[in-house]
Amino acid sequence: MSDTENGGVTAPPSINVLAQYLKDFSFENPKAPLSLQPRQQAPAITVNVNVNARALSEADIEVTLLLDARAGSEDDVVFHTEIAYAGIFRIQNVPGEHLQPLVMIECPRLLFPFARQIVADATRNGGFPPLLIDPIDFVALYQQNIQRAQAAAVAAGAPN
Repeated sequence: MSDTENGGVTAPPSINVLAQYLKDFSFENPKAPLSLQPRQQAPAITVNVNVNARALSEADIEVTLLLDARAGSEDDVVFHTEIAYAGIFRIQNVPGEHLQPLVMIECPRLLFPFARQIVADATRNGGFPPLLIDPIDFVALYQQNIQRAQAAAVAAGAPN
């Protein structure tokens, strides 16, 4: 909507979730049924998070939240799950300088509870206590990715 529509009043920014869906999912319990036996200590759990986005049209963007959770070590995997959970978002009337942070912070924040529930259900259905992933600070994740990109750009531009 242009500034002249609505009597010269600019429309407020908006974000709408058009769809949410599971793109890819994997759950592995490679040592079952031995992995279900009581252990002396709980296995270490690591969770890696990433966010990808791609434009589908001028206003529609697909955002994919990637979660990779592993219990155990490289040599002794108790379980391993990977999920790619996505949503299509219609974003309108957002200034260009605010679009990337909105897409990479707010969109995955909206997707996270649904992906978290799928992981919890899968680990429970796999015979383990449900893995309830702690809330993710998407602002910090975004800032880390910006810093990595800047460092990579500096390293690529540095003379050898």
